[in-house]
Amino acid sequence: MRPVQFIYHTGIPRPGFRNVRLSGSWDGQGRPSQEWAVTPMDQFTDETGCPAFRATVEFPDDQAGQGYSWGVLVDGPAGHDVWAIPTEAKDAASTARGRDFVLADATPAQHYWLSTARRLGANKRHTEQGRPRLEFGVWAPNAQAVSVVFGDPVSGYIADDGTGVDEDIGRIPMSRDDEGVWTTDPSDQRLADYEGLRNRPYMFEVVKDNGRVAYRTDLYSRTQIGRGAVDPADPAAGRPFSGRYQDLDGTVGCSVVIDPDRSTRHFSEPEWPPREWVPDDEFWREEHDPGRPVPTRVEDLVIYEMHLAGLGAGDVDSEGRPVPGDIEDAVALLDHLAELGINAVELLPVSEFEGTASWGYGTSHYYAVECSAGGREQLKHFVRACHQRGIAVILDMVFNHYHHHAERAQWAYDSDEHSRNIYYWYEGRESDYADPTGGYIDNMSTAWAPRFWEEHVRQYLISSAVAHMVQFHVDGFRMDQTTSIHAYSVLHADGRPVGAANAFGAKFLRELTRTLRLIRPEVFLLAEDHSGWDAVTHDPDAGGLGFDAVWYADFYHHLAGDTGHAGAANLLTQAAIADGRPLAMDYFAGALQASGDAKVVYHESHDEAGNSRYSGGDSGRTISIAVGDAPLVGETRRYAEARARFAAGMSILSAGTPMFFMGEESGASEDYRYDDFVEHRENILAAARGEGRNLCAFYRDLIHLRRERPAARTHELRVVHVHNGNRVLAFLRPHEDGDLLVVANLKDTPYEAGYRIQGLPDGTWREVLNSDSAEYNGWDQGNRGGDLPGTGGELNVVLPRAGFVVLERRDRPQGQGSQETDERRPAMAAG
Repeated sequence: MRPVQFIYHTGIPRPGFRNVRLSGSWDGQGRPSQEWAVTPMDQFTDETGCPAFRATVEFPDDQAGQGYSWGVLVDGPAGHDVWAIPTEAKDAASTARGRDFVLADATPAQHYWLSTARRLGANKRHTEQGRPRLEFGVWAPNAQAVSVVFGDPVSGYIADDGTGVDEDIGRIPMSRDDEGVWTTDPSDQRLADYEGLRNRPYMFEVVKDNGRVAYRTDLYSRTQIGRGAVDPADPAAGRPFSGRYQDLDGTVGCSVVIDPDRSTRHFSEPEWPPREWVPDDEFWREEHDPGRPVPTRVEDLVIYEMHLAGLGAGDVDSEGRPVPGDIEDAVALLDHLAELGINAVELLPVSEFEGTASWGYGTSHYYAVECSAGGREQLKHFVRACHQRGIAVILDMVFNHYHHHAERAQWAYDSDEHSRNIYYWYEGRESDYADPTGGYIDNMSTAWAPRFWEEHVRQYLISSAVAHMVQFHVDGFRMDQTTSIHAYSVLHADGRPVGAANAFGAKFLRELTRTLRLIRPEVFLLAEDHSGWDAVTHDPDAGGLGFDAVWYADFYHHLAGDTGHAGAANLLTQAAIADGRPLAMDYFAGALQASGDAKVVYHESHDEAGNSRYSGGDSGRTISIAVGDAPLVGETRRYAEARARFAAGMSILSAGTPMFFMGEESGASEDYRYDDFVEHRENILAAARGEGRNLCAFYRDLIHLRRERPAARTHELRVVHVHNGNRVLAFLRPHEDGDLLVVANLKDTPYEAGYRIQGLPDGTWREVLNSDSAEYNGWDQGNRGGDLPGTGGELNVVLPRAGFVVLERRDRPQGQGSQETDERRPAMAAG
């Protein structure tokens, strides 16, 4: 008999798996079978210190050369008998998720890693003596040799010629396994004292396949030491490197040995490394307030999109230069958000990126939090502070490309040959192209596509999301430009579509969503996806990609301000012309009707806050585009705020999950562009207490209305009236606990005598919100919170100018349910 051991590594301290079973394509005697055998697995703690499971199966000698498949079943957070192998076969046409091997004379142990975050990088390894040691691991399959070198903690930098290497410790050699993973020797006494090496800077010295020596950061690094913007190797830096890590760009600096099981006791410490640490269990002990629970359903979210660097308006350094905002500024904003009723914050990317004043979409190190923004320890404090206020935290992750200047990160990690550039997808050989870069994949993002067919690359990316979910307790992720991953791939040389790249991109996304939901089923998964492919939000086992919702860009284009977007209604920019022309309310009505189909809707996002002016569009801050960028004074500001209230109401009362960009609630008016946002930051809290206080009061009441009324949180929405010439739109939000009716008017004059809406359920309707209320500095034209009789399917409603009213029906006639609105057709009129 030939024994084969199977080991399932979770790589997670507390995965919550029970009743773990090996399942394989053999029978009870180890012979091939269509009916897969099931064998209990024993739990143990592997080298990562995390739960792992193993079982051994005996196979007959006469089956040598036979191929088998296997996998693992678990009971856990995702349910009973869950298939715990998220990875699909390395075949563009197959979605099978079994692991394959061929029985040999001495078949090696079969391993599967759910998360590799504690397998690779700099990790603590427990010993029988009780004192932990340090181990390094790095994937470099093309390298001739790899060593670990330590750097100077003052500068945090090792130059390309080796200057900065700590010669007292010297080079610590690593050995290679069959997968191309290099690890340090457990017996090397230089790594025996983990505590003495914790928080030390290091790099990998890689001898590439051509013999050239290169210094590479650890792509599993939990911290990159730099906090500034200086790249010492770049002449364009304009000044020599000062020799202090505070000035160094973290993308090119040393990686740092970090204990993932500890947190800093205090939010902010002036020195690195911080002096006071506590175990994670103690840090997270008071994470939640039972009176303010964190939401767990995507339809309950009201999302505030936040850019950390865009906070801290007015902050400058000693030389008077603007200083980007950070996590400390974000924490100072949380009480304001809680008062508004915000229950989810979505952060623009916080993983290590180039420089400091950036939107963050050029990620270099996915496991490290940008130090200039506060770093990993402050992010934990931020998440805990959010959770204590009942606010979920969603991180923006960028997996469609890497940082486009990734020389010390992903680029040419262990080979200078393009076809052996292990983190990038490359088709063919260099000799196939006049320009050797022709084999890379373009995908309509700012850098070439990752090598999604390579399992090590997929696990590297996916495990970073797992690490953020497990270590930082984040509640969800927004995945940047997923369309680039599964739909936009073309060959750089000539633009030919590369179907395999799209197919493996879809495989990657399915593996991502399956992995995260296996560990935490309630995780929020949002996609910026412009493909219009319904399957993006369908179950991966039914051919989908597994996301909860997609960003609904068309909703913004119809509602707000990008006049460069062909075929869009652009209601606000058209209303700003103020000539009474008919508006395409029917176009927007269609977007409203579709908003309940797994959508994140928004009247403003970071992309639309002014950035599209670079490409011929006319987006901008809502309050500005609402009056054609006219000065916000006097009656002009009054109209601007009224139309801004209209836009917010249409988004937050839609059937989608509402989101808006920071500062909208206090009337931020300056264009928010990626390259000069630091000079155009606005003080949100000061505006909320000053000129933007009326708008803030409106947002508070509107958000609380949505959160308190079940009808406002369902995916049900019926457009019951639309008239382009009258600029009127009405839609119903039905629910058994009370229907809501929203009637909006985008004319510059009110319907003081009322406006007749037909096709409604009968009953008494009470006005529960008027966007034109005097409390919001409106003209106070509406129904005064009164009751309106609705009979024969008709209702006469006083409508304010450039605003809307919300009516609630509570006295539904006996035997009449909300479903009866299905039988009524909306009154649609274009004229």
